[in-house]
Amino acid sequence: MSTSNAPQLNRPADSSPSGPPAARSLRSLLTWLGFANAAMYAIYLGLGGILNPLLVEDVVGSADKVTALGIVSGVSAVFATLANPIAGALSDRAGRRNPFILGGAVLAAVSIAALGSINSLLLIALFWSLAQIFMNSYQAAITAIVPDRVPKERLGTASAMVGLGLPVGGLLGVTVAGGLSESLNTAYLVFGVFIAFTAVLFTWRVKDVPLSSAAAGPSFKQQAAAFGGSLKAHDFRWAFIGRALLVLGYFSVQGYQLYVLQDHVDMPSGIGATAGTGILSALGMVAAGVSTVLGGTLSDKLGRRKIFIAAAGSVAGLAMIIPIATPTWPGMLVFTVINGLAFGCFMAVDTAVVAAVLPSQGDAARDMGVLNVANAGPQIVAPFVASLLIAHLGGYNTLFAFAGIFAVVGAISVYRIRSVN
Repeated sequence: MSTSNAPQLNRPADSSPSGPPAARSLRSLLTWLGFANAAMYAIYLGLGGILNPLLVEDVVGSADKVTALGIVSGVSAVFATLANPIAGALSDRAGRRNPFILGGAVLAAVSIAALGSINSLLLIALFWSLAQIFMNSYQAAITAIVPDRVPKERLGTASAMVGLGLPVGGLLGVTVAGGLSESLNTAYLVFGVFIAFTAVLFTWRVKDVPLSSAAAGPSFKQQAAAFGGSLKAHDFRWAFIGRALLVLGYFSVQGYQLYVLQDHVDMPSGIGATAGTGILSALGMVAAGVSTVLGGTLSDKLGRRKIFIAAAGSVAGLAMIIPIATPTWPGMLVFTVINGLAFGCFMAVDTAVVAAVLPSQGDAARDMGVLNVANAGPQIVAPFVASLLIAHLGGYNTLFAFAGIFAVVGAISVYRIRSVN
């Protein structure tokens, strides 16, 4: 079953065929993982950052858009948060990843395509929730492949490749969403087809490798009982907390970027809010891409992880001062570059830390699914939190202030992890 495009499951090094994958096979795996993650983030940021806010505004009007977007995001957050670890546990139980990748993407594609023809807030919440359930099934299986198949000494490099999915996919997502924003029906259909095509291509080129019988053996009841126990592991729990806070700080602002430009920033003539969102997203993704590569490779060479995460989170938090002090277009450009550099470095190193502190390698997908709650959950919850801050607690300045606090506290919490340098 093994080919250069079908990397084998990573096992402890020995002289048998089940040892670490060859360099060529590993490069192929990391390339496809980067592609699959880029497609996922194109959905999250293209829809979450541009299409969903525009759809909500079209349905409810400008006066109620902030609260309505918060409702849609808050409702979908419940389902997304539950779906990721459950899908991860089911993937471990089945001993397969590809069925969850392909099935999740195809079902998500149907839900996404349906959003373009909806004119009810209730139906927007319903179909975006369904899309999130299926996308989190896809994400749980994709994420588990890193600890499944990547040797420990290459986790930083793998994290950089996976982390590149955010800037590359985000840039693609917001660019396409912005270009198709005048025809929401077409835009949603394009994104649906794209994620389905990505999953078909990935599962064709990266052949599934069954997990060992030990990994797939426990019953689902045992898996469900062990789910809560994952967070009892000290280092895993603090990795969860740090990631949740940092991601919440970042996406609290990112999810409302279109509305920030519409209502808070003094925009120059000739640049509308939708075009401005595309420009800022592209700039931020380029900055994140640069720091993702540098952060991942440097952390491998230095053998240090926590200092990169702590520095990145602190810089991201302090950057939130800029749009408070200077709510102008040049101020947003500077803020976007600094914030992108900081978050890209965080994304590059964080997956390596997470993979190193998993409570059980045999339940990698379940445990990574629990950790992905700290990743996917805040990305969706953040607009709900942001809507409360904007509408009831002081507006956009309060939003930036709270986002900065989340990021700094998350950065500090990484030092509670004991087993990683």
